[in-house]
Amino acid sequence: MKPMHIAECVRSNLEGYLCDLGGSEPDSMYDMLISVVEKPLLEVVMQHADHNQSKAAQWLGLNRNTLRKKLLEHKLID
Repeated sequence: MKPMHIAECVRSNLEGYLCDLGGSEPDSMYDMLISVVEKPLLEVVMQHADHNQSKAAQWLGLNRNTLRKKLLEHKLID
């Protein structure tokens, strides 16, 4: 079986989300999606970077302070 690319997974899940709304209009989908995708992205990258914020920030193309802010927002650090 061919593995699904991330974009295909997102597309498929968004289609399911919209169908599950049963005709109701969605609200704040952009913020919801960014939040839902951002947290696992940060978790996986931090794990693979051995929790080195400088290395993780570089991998993500973020400033280290921006990464730290996002980690705090998602309660991934104290």
